[in-house]
Parts: sequence; structure tokens; C-alpha cells
Amino acid sequence: MTTRQARELLVLLVLCGIPKVASCEHLGPDDWPQFRGTNAAGVASGDAPPASWDISAPQNIAWKTEIPGLGLASPIICRDQVIIVTAVGPAQDSSLRTGLYGDIDSVDDEGSHSWQVYSLSLGNGRVLWKRVLHTGPPTMKRHTKSSHANATPATDGQHVIVNLASEGLYCLDLSGKLCWKKDLGPLDSGYYVAPDAQWGYASSPIIFQGTVFVLADVQEDSFLAAYDVRSGRERWRTNRHDVPTWGTPAVVEGPHSTELVVNGYRQTSGYEPQTGRELWTLDGGGDIPVPTPVAGHGLIYLSSAHGRNRPLRAIRPGGAGDLRLQEDDAESKSIAWTNPKDGIYIQTPLVYGPHLYACRVNGVLSCYDARTGERLYRKRLGGGGGFTASAVAAAGQLYFTSEDGEVYVVQAGPEYELLAKNQMNDVCLATPAISKGMLVIRTKGHVYGIKEKSENDRSYHIDSIATPPSQ
Repeated sequence: MTTRQARELLVLLVLCGIPKVASCEHLGPDDWPQFRGTNAAGVASGDAPPASWDISAPQNIAWKTEIPGLGLASPIICRDQVIIVTAVGPAQDSSLRTGLYGDIDSVDDEGSHSWQVYSLSLGNGRVLWKRVLHTGPPTMKRHTKSSHANATPATDGQHVIVNLASEGLYCLDLSGKLCWKKDLGPLDSGYYVAPDAQWGYASSPIIFQGTVFVLADVQEDSFLAAYDVRSGRERWRTNRHDVPTWGTPAVVEGPHSTELVVNGYRQTSGYEPQTGRELWTLDGGGDIPVPTPVAGHGLIYLSSAHGRNRPLRAIRPGGAGDLRLQEDDAESKSIAWTNPKDGIYIQTPLVYGPHLYACRVNGVLSCYDARTGERLYRKRLGGGGGFTASAVAAAGQLYFTSEDGEVYVVQAGPEYELLAKNQMNDVCLATPAISKGMLVIRTKGHVYGIKEKSENDRSYHIDSIATPPSQ
């Protein structure tokens, strides 16, 4: 079997494993419309981005665009626009700390900030438009490994939803025009055992069938809410009784039901998207839930790994009531399998083909049989540095990005094979996006477009933040 035939076979296997996802007449197959793409799957169709590149040569670098301020929000892509959210403050670079540490302190950056949205051309990185959404001092503080622009925007192909938490929920069109704004009130996200430690909100919005879903698990008055994407009218609001969480909700369409799934500590739950009615609930996760639920092979995968509990679990859609396992059980009618100590803390797992990949914050990568939970390998990426960005995949290649800007490209499959290691020479905390063979990576100071180019083509475009028309 040739390499091309092997990749074509892998693509077929991947398509078999991808869950049914929400369709939208305004989105195309090349769009990457929310955190980690469609349904947070992290999988792109079409051409493969390169496995190797060099930003200094430059090799396989299509463009590089400077973005001011600080933001952990990941890029999204729609209709050849790359959408980026940032918060520009008086002095932020020195207060961002990466690496593995346990400090819970907040950053004291109470000066005036400007929350901005940029649209870049996918083809050349040029700034198409810029919108300033809010100006003023932040309502809440942030963690040293955080920003005031953590939530990734979402689009349905017509609207762009930006959640700035305590600074508001905004809807723009794809030309940058403001459609509506909602005040969500103060959203205080931090460690529940230390109420004074404000870390920064991070749950990203999602859009499904004309409805925007917003999760706000915070210190007080937590809720899950639904808004009309066209008008911003609140359709329903459900109170939640969990500690602060940072994951993004996910819509899972099964053969008999559609569920809005939320990761949590005391209250991992499935909800009816039309009404907000809780369908099922499950406890026993880690006490700082960050990963987003992902689906594949008729299962929903849940992970969390802080505190006493650190499970990696696969549950079946369609559950009802309390799904908790009886003592010493590893599976039930609703829970397909559980690996009690294999959960990951920050990254969202990746389901690709028949396998599930989970990378810990220290770079230890594990591959599992997605249907059974059997671990197939465990390998370390790098020398023990931090990993925050979630993995993405295309055409048989998996991309894992460290906080130090090292991008490890791993061959998909049951055996570990490192294809390349690439250096971005800057801090990387945001999850990459992929469209039309272009890998879009956000570093602390820039956004890069990385695409396969001929060996002799060393040209690339550098854009300045001074060029866009402000709206």
C-alpha cells in the first residue's frame, strides 16, 4: 500500500468515526467555526498542512500578522476570514507566565483595556477589518497563565459571537458590523476553594440551529443559557450548581436524541437544547474541569484531572437521571468505559479514526482504542514543558503545540511515530485552526499561516496592525 493509499484509507476511517454534527447552510466544509472546529472535533477535511516548516527561513510560511495585546482565544475560520479576539492593556507581556507551576494568584492589571476583534485574510494574512468592542478596566482579574480574552468566538456563517464574559456577549456580522450585545453580569471564574483567586473566564460560545449557547460556571449564580443568534433574545436559562469550570459545551446528535453536553466536577450533564431541561448528570470528575466533551463512535468522551479524581470516560448518548457508577464498577448501561487515572487537565482529547489521543499538561501523550479505552501507547513529547493548546488533525497528521512554541507532528495510528518538530519561537497557548491545507497558529504576538509551498518559494506576507479600517 502506498503512502497516498494509506492516507485515503485513514480519511475513510476518520469519517466513519466522526459523529453526526450540526448542519448549517451558511457553513462550508472548509470552515472552522468554533473552538477546535466543528463540534470541537479538531479534525479538518481536505488537503494536509505541512508536517515541517521553518519560520526563520521562511519555509512553508504563507504569512505572518502581528496582533496587539494578549489573548488565549483560538482562531476560527469562515469564508476565508480568520477571526481573532484580543485584549489590549497597558503592560501585559511580562505578567504572562508559562510552564508547570501551582500558583493560584491573580494578576493585578487594572488599567484600561481595549477588547478588539480582527478579521484576517486566510490567503495572505492581511487585516480585513478591526472592531473595538469594549474599553475600560477589566471587571475581573486573571491568572498569570491567562488573559482577558480567553473564549474562542463562534460563527454560523453569517454571525460571529464573541463572549467577553463580564464585558459582555457580542454578535457581529462577517463585515464586522455590531448586530447586538448582551450584558451577562460579573462572571467570576477562579479556584472554588480560594474565592479571592480570580483566574479569568474561558468557556467559548457555540451555535446550533440558530441558538447561541453560553456556559457560565462561576463562583456564584452559575448558569447555562440559550440566546437567539439573530436578535440576542434569551430563550432559556438553567441554573447550575457546580464549581467554576472552563470547558466549552458540545452538541451531540445521536440516533434517538440531541444533547447539549457540559463537562463539570459535581455536575457533568446533558441538556435538551430546545428547553435547557437536564436529561442526565454525572459527578466524580476533577475539580477544575477544562476539557470540552467530544464525540465519536457513538460515544461521548469526558476528561478532567485535578484534585482527587482524574477520570477519562466514555458515555453513551441517551442517558437519563444519575449516571454515576456503583462502587468498583468501570462500566454500566450508560458508561461504556472508564480509565480512573488517565484523565487530562487542560487539553481537549482528540478522536481521530479508531483512536483517542490525550496529551497531559507535561507533554505525556497517550493513544487509546476509542471504543474500548485500551491504552495502546504512552510517550512524552519534549522535555517536560507545559502543554495548554489542544491537538488538531488533518490527513493522518496530529499537531500538538507546547507553551514554548514547539509543534510536534505525530503520525496517526496505534504506534507512536514523530514526523517533525517545529519551533514557533514564541509562547503558544491558543489551539490552532486548519482550513484548505492552511494551519493557522496564534502565538503571543502574531498569527501565522502555514501551508505547503514549493522548495524554491520562500516568499511570504507580513502585515502590520496599522493597516485595518477601524469600525
